Amino acid sequence: MKYGYVLTILFSLLIVLSACGNGENQEVENSSEETPPAEETSQDEMSEDEMEDGHYMEEGHGHNMSSDGDVPEGLQAAESPAYKEGDQVIIEAEHAEGHEPIMKGAEATVTGAFDTTAYAISFTPTTGGDPVTNHKWVIHEELKNAENAPLSEGTEVTLAADHMEGMDGAKATIDTAEQTTVYMVDFTTVDGEQDVTDHKWVTESELRSPE
Repeated sequence: MKYGYVLTILFSLLIVLSACGNGENQEVENSSEETPPAEETSQDEMSEDEMEDGHYMEEGHGHNMSSDGDVPEGLQAAESPAYKEGDQVIIEAEHAEGHEPIMKGAEATVTGAFDTTAYAISFTPTTGGDPVTNHKWVIHEELKNAENAPLSEGTEVTLAADHMEGMDGAKATIDTAEQTTVYMVDFTTVDGEQDVTDHKWVTESELRSPE
């Protein structure tokens, strides 16, 4: 009689322990299902904006350092430029402001020389964002319906150039005007990270011959 009573108690304990074990296993399974695996983000999956952070497209409000080499209608080649196409020169200016120098001191090759009026301008990009001040350079042939050159300081103009994001079609104000020879140049940035082709524009005073 006692033996049967003991068996009954043991059997009951086994049922209770089995139920507890199943409950714990179920909790572990549920926990595994509710916790998603950590996602790994590769460089290939990064957004284009993240990839371009610190790149030259963000230099000076997205300054396009290279160009397609096309020149505006009406722009005349210089008759007797100080530097001819193919000449080696040293750039003495820095147009990508707000960053470590990438132009100044670079050795460049002249790819074109043109006589015109070069303007430093201030404008607000059509794409929004902060105003751009004293941008160098936009030439007279890159202005829409412009009067005879040179335009005086403070003149309001409409831009027909795409050196920077949001420039084409933007309203601008002339800061300074300089009748000079402007050059297109090829160069490698001083940090060695980018080959720039047909950069527009560098004025004659911003170049020197290699020593």
